[in-house]
Amino acid sequence: MKTETLFSTPYLALKQKGRWTYASRVKGRGAVGIVAVTPERKIVLVEQMRIPLGKQVIELPAGLIGDEIVDEGVLDAARKELFEETGYVAATLIGFGEPLCSSAGLSDETIQLFVASGLVKHGCGGGVKGEDITVHEVPLARYYEWLFEQQHLGKVTDSKTFAVPGILQHVGL
Repeated sequence: MKTETLFSTPYLALKQKGRWTYASRVKGRGAVGIVAVTPERKIVLVEQMRIPLGKQVIELPAGLIGDEIVDEGVLDAARKELFEETGYVAATLIGFGEPLCSSAGLSDETIQLFVASGLVKHGCGGGVKGEDITVHEVPLARYYEWLFEQQHLGKVTDSKTFAVPGILQHVGL
């Protein structure tokens, strides 16, 4: 089936394949997301305003692969995003499974998850210029309780954050 580009900006393209219309990134080769756990068993999450939702969103540290560096490796992208968004450097960063779809009915984007451990704080985080990221360190023992508290405060929770305890259990953390 032929794919047609209906409209394109420097960042996103609207494509049509058969009867299906979907979004596709122009730059980058997918995304990375990082499940980061501190030695104190706290999960490092980020919060930022997401314009499409018009709300603050709680999510995993994440970013695009090869958005600015064309030949950027997936592991390099994960290390870069973890540091830029949270200020943490990981002693161990392990890929978790195959890339997952972000929103299969809307976009062709995939995300590769990584588990980061042995974290050491080397910066303040907060993102790069133009980003206004707040870093949260959430005790794993009250992880879901904290997420639901944030939802009751009017924030949106990214769906991948709900998989964190299961991912950590699977890798033995």
